[in-house]
Amino acid sequence: MAEKNQNRYQLPESNSYHRSDQESLHTIEDEESKRKKRMKWTIGIIAFVIFQVVQALFFVLVIMKFKSPKFRVAEFDVQNLTFGTQTSPTFDMSFVAPIRIKNTNWGPFKYDASTMNFTYGGVQVGQAIIPKSKANFKSTKKIDVNVTLNSANLPSDSNLGSDLSSGVITLNSEGELRGKVTVMFMFKKRKTSQMNCTMAINTATKAVQSLSCK
Repeated sequence: MAEKNQNRYQLPESNSYHRSDQESLHTIEDEESKRKKRMKWTIGIIAFVIFQVVQALFFVLVIMKFKSPKFRVAEFDVQNLTFGTQTSPTFDMSFVAPIRIKNTNWGPFKYDASTMNFTYGGVQVGQAIIPKSKANFKSTKKIDVNVTLNSANLPSDSNLGSDLSSGVITLNSEGELRGKVTVMFMFKKRKTSQMNCTMAINTATKAVQSLSCK
């Protein structure tokens, strides 16, 4: 009878231990779940910060890096060309010059009207007008301008006679564009674009034999 009473009183103690184990297990599971959540939040915050830093670096180093657009003349054919002899050297020519303004910035380049000078041996033989306009971002503005050149201003001791004898007239084109590059409608910076090209005109074919720009 005493043993039965002893077993009867021991049962609640076993149930108490069982409940305590379950509570401990739940507590461990809750702590593990919270730890995983904290880990996820930490990883998310770090990833967000890294993304923001990369964005800021890209904005500063790429988008906000203002560059001077390239101002060039492309190859062309001469529509009209008349020239004299080695003893009486002269030339008159007219053509349509294809002007290219390459803007590599992340914003448009708005430039003022300008002039493009053509020289022979350092003496101006003609010019062309570049109208006011703009080159859109990451694009090349194409302009065709009419050009008429003649040797009226050349001194008598120029090398034109020997050039006509060789069949090639060497010309230079120089120009300057001044304007502003605007990024994101609010960041503006003044930029100047220079042209300095040398071209060799073949008098027989009336075409540009060679062209180089700096």
